[in-house]
Amino acid sequence: MSTMFAGKTIAITGAAGGIGQWLCRFFGEEGATIAALDRSEKVLGLIDTLGRQGITVKAATADIANGDEVGRAFAGFGDVHVLINNAGISRFPTLAATDPEGWEADMDANLNGAFTCVHAVLPQMVARRSGNIVNVGSVNGLSALGDPAYSAAKAGMISLTRSLAQEYGRYGIRANIVLPGTVRTPIWTERLAKDATVLKTLERWYPLGRIVEPEEVARVIAFLASDLASAVTGAAIPVDCGLTAGNIVMARELTLEDF
Repeated sequence: MSTMFAGKTIAITGAAGGIGQWLCRFFGEEGATIAALDRSEKVLGLIDTLGRQGITVKAATADIANGDEVGRAFAGFGDVHVLINNAGISRFPTLAATDPEGWEADMDANLNGAFTCVHAVLPQMVARRSGNIVNVGSVNGLSALGDPAYSAAKAGMISLTRSLAQEYGRYGIRANIVLPGTVRTPIWTERLAKDATVLKTLERWYPLGRIVEPEEVARVIAFLASDLASAVTGAAIPVDCGLTAGNIVMARELTLEDF
């Protein structure tokens, strides 16, 4: 087992989800104690699942948009050296399909929930004069790619990250955000069952010709959370197999070249 994060507690929200479980395992294997948070009681199973691999896990259930629930969860976690705001959900593919209640729910599950968790850990980080916050956003926060409520929340997370970096840098606290593209999580098993060609359709938009693997997101988060990135704060880093580099499909059609 590596010891890059030995002696540190890393809090991960959305820990029971596809990327969340990868993050818990990845950082646990790097020597961290994992403070796993999710609204699903499945998160409690990580104590045994990862414990059998020698990973120390603290787990709690909470709705991240509920300040009281989050406060109780973090009180049980104790010292948190790194917060990874990974929780998020998208339920409305278009504005036409989104009502005010749905919009508010997606804001709570993404942007407001991230702020609530940040608010819970900032006092102890300020007191220690050190801390690290890594938000998990999305390329949707940079461009209109559907799911408008989710996208607006992820755009807000970019702004939140920069405000944190600016205001709390004097306390030795860094804040950055990763912007994943399409990631291979269990949801794609369900979508492939409905349309076996869906990934092939998507892959042509990605310069690397494929979608992102969960561990690839974890590695960039690990870099930002480590001392290797000691001078990096306020950064928004795409992890998207080149999607945001430009419109490769349009470029091919404009140039009549296959590249």
